[in-house]
Amino acid sequence: MTTLTSPHDLLAAIPFLIGYHPIDSLVVVSIKEESVGMAMRVDYPILQDENFFDAMAHHCLSDAAEGALIVVYQPIDAFDGDRVVAQATAALSRAGIAIYESILIADGLFRSLLCHDITCCPLEGRPVPPLDSSRIAAESVVAGHPMPFATYADLGGSVRSNLLAYEAPWLERVSKSAVDPASPDLNNLQRDGATAVIDLANDFIAHGVSTDQDLIAHVLGRLSDIQVRDFALGSHDEESINAYRTMWLHLLRSAPIGFIAPVATLAAAIAYESGEGALARAALARAFDDCPTYSLATLLQRVFSAGWPPQSFAGMRSELHPKVTAGIFGD
Repeated sequence: MTTLTSPHDLLAAIPFLIGYHPIDSLVVVSIKEESVGMAMRVDYPILQDENFFDAMAHHCLSDAAEGALIVVYQPIDAFDGDRVVAQATAALSRAGIAIYESILIADGLFRSLLCHDITCCPLEGRPVPPLDSSRIAAESVVAGHPMPFATYADLGGSVRSNLLAYEAPWLERVSKSAVDPASPDLNNLQRDGATAVIDLANDFIAHGVSTDQDLIAHVLGRLSDIQVRDFALGSHDEESINAYRTMWLHLLRSAPIGFIAPVATLAAAIAYESGEGALARAALARAFDDCPTYSLATLLQRVFSAGWPPQSFAGMRSELHPKVTAGIFGD
């Protein structure tokens, strides 16, 4: 993301960083080497002790944060936003993390708690500027990032199954491409699956969508194989990540029961790598609903809970991809 140079920039950036417009929340954005790191959102803390805030600060440390930005979205029926800011500030300070900005938002008004110039930051606050008029929004859209969802419920709807996913003929089409791990032709099936993933991705890269329902069904079926799924996990790069994100979310909505977990974990992983933690968790929940014991879902849950930096996850994925590719294609 571009450099944040003002409170207006910060307010505009947060919905892009977490994927939706937050309410009743505490948001902390880590800063390292003068660049935005990860963004953490938690429900508005009510009577939380130091341990709660120290855990949040620990996640910032795990991202190698040098500084942090704090934004508190005070609920309508709350009047202690200053306390929440103070507790978050104290925890981050104990961890040796500098506070670059802290903002309190209440009743549609915001004010910086670090600015003591009442002509700039009046005590009553200033109106929160509309997102669509911000520089951050314009630059994010030009860079290919989608506009954030209006609410968390809307974000959840983006990973929900569509009507096609429940149609019996569609399930039959997807099932025909499922991979039997005991098949004597297993390696050829895996090669076919990996090739299909690339073919479908090229469609999304070129057109932003695919209308090839046969290929979509084929990929959903082939992803039942762990090797094909792992190949798919590592197939994107910095230039193609947005197209792959669109593809995995599209396939997730179309996946029939029994075929959801593989593509849901792919969607969760790419969302996490893109810094969209809320979307990643929503997609991961779909994986567990489909298969509670799915191993990659369990691994991703541990990664997310540990606050592992997205770039570290991306690095691991990139290192594993050549090995997976060699295992399938023998290169």
